[in-house]
Amino acid sequence: MVGTGNYLPHEPISLESYVEAGLELSPMDNGPLVRAPQWRHHVAPGDRASEMIERAAAPMFERVGVDVRDVDVLITNVLLPDDMFTGCGADTAHRMGMSPEWIIDLHNGGCASFQYMLKLVGSIMATEGARTALIANVQNTAGQIFAQEGNRFKAHCVAAGDGCGVALVTAEPGPDTPRLLGTCTRNTPATARDLGMATSDGRHHWQTGDSVLDVQFDAAKTKETLELGNRLVPELVRELSEQCAFGIDEIDVLITNQPNRIFLRNWRNALGIDAERHIDTYDRFGNLYGAGVPVTLHEAVTAGRIKPGNLVVTAGFAHAGDFAAAAAFRW
Repeated sequence: MVGTGNYLPHEPISLESYVEAGLELSPMDNGPLVRAPQWRHHVAPGDRASEMIERAAAPMFERVGVDVRDVDVLITNVLLPDDMFTGCGADTAHRMGMSPEWIIDLHNGGCASFQYMLKLVGSIMATEGARTALIANVQNTAGQIFAQEGNRFKAHCVAAGDGCGVALVTAEPGPDTPRLLGTCTRNTPATARDLGMATSDGRHHWQTGDSVLDVQFDAAKTKETLELGNRLVPELVRELSEQCAFGIDEIDVLITNQPNRIFLRNWRNALGIDAERHIDTYDRFGNLYGAGVPVTLHEAVTAGRIKPGNLVVTAGFAHAGDFAAAAAFRW
């Protein structure tokens, strides 16, 4: 991994602005484990995923001195595609002046898609001779779905933020380049329909109507979803540690997706990792879904929280738990 980058759209929005707009907070809502994030960013109407990727990636390419025309693999994951039939990969490549042999718009993987894309890049490089890859995660539902009237004061809508995280990967790392040690992934297909688009009148998202589109978990399976989410990240990290032959106590920095304070606490407690080693950006950016890991990774890198020689592990679970993944790096 020769470079990381991120982009957070527009000015940050404070929790106080929600309260001023009519959000009512109970004493429980202000509790340390369930309190909404202090800040989040929202995309504006007309903001495109390809533009967000360009704004995250262009400074990274300039910083690391790599020509965008050398990229031969581009993989994107966008939570809310801008267009019905096509992903944003081709548009991104055109905007940035690159012409990769491989353009993949990966729609599944969700909050664990960053690790999934690393695994795919590794396979493509090993079997197809690809040398340089750009991977990009975009979360763009906070300002487009969750900020709608009828949605914006719901807990999961208040917690959501928008942003983009990117990483540049090469098959020929230098002596000081962070090295990918390994990845592991897990599919749990039975939970795939436990999260999805929902409307009050039951219409499909593509049907006309006046009801507000939202994204909701299956309320009848809340307990099972929470239990699975609490288990998956620690299990994948342990599986990866066995695969790559390192101990959990050797992990210097843990970076996960940032769904809420409770999951973050439960994951590090289950692994025995103290809060200082588990990077937390929830209060600054909210729940960034699939962009949470790469954005948090870039924040940790730029803040100097990751040192040469550190063992860095990234991990996450997606949706209601249908996918989870982890990756390890020697920095």
